[in-house]
Amino acid sequence: MSLLDKEPVKRAEKALKNFDKLLKVIVLVDGAHTAKDAALSLNCEIGAIVKSLLFRAEDSFILSLIAGDKRCSLDKLKIIKNKKNISMASPEEVKTQTGYTIGGVSPVGHINKIEIFIDKSLERFSYLFAAAGHPNCVFKIDFINLKKITNGKIKELTE
Repeated sequence: MSLLDKEPVKRAEKALKNFDKLLKVIVLVDGAHTAKDAALSLNCEIGAIVKSLLFRAEDSFILSLIAGDKRCSLDKLKIIKNKKNISMASPEEVKTQTGYTIGGVSPVGHINKIEIFIDKSLERFSYLFAAAGHPNCVFKIDFINLKKITNGKIKELTE
């Protein structure tokens, strides 16, 4: 079975195509389990790899899109959301909220509506690469369209 036939990849691809017919899923020969692996496979800077990180904020979830060379600041998320308790979501929560497993969490095509924040530092790249439902599948997009397709809010999220 091809990776492109897997349900999570098809769901991400459908969201991409609904936004722009020219966006497509790229299958990487070498796995992209880390931002570094993905950057090597794509021959781009680590920072141009978008990490999709799901956080539990008390009774809700937030998906933070972070540059591959940065770390998300829990303190900044707490201030933005005005919540005391924010933590990384568990692998089970990631799966039930997004429909994706860790390593392949796409910024699009979630099974539940999730608030999305986009780290401002991603603006420095002409093109970004984000997961498309599987660790070996990505898509290429620019910052403006990433904001449009995710309906994400631009924030200062990194340490």
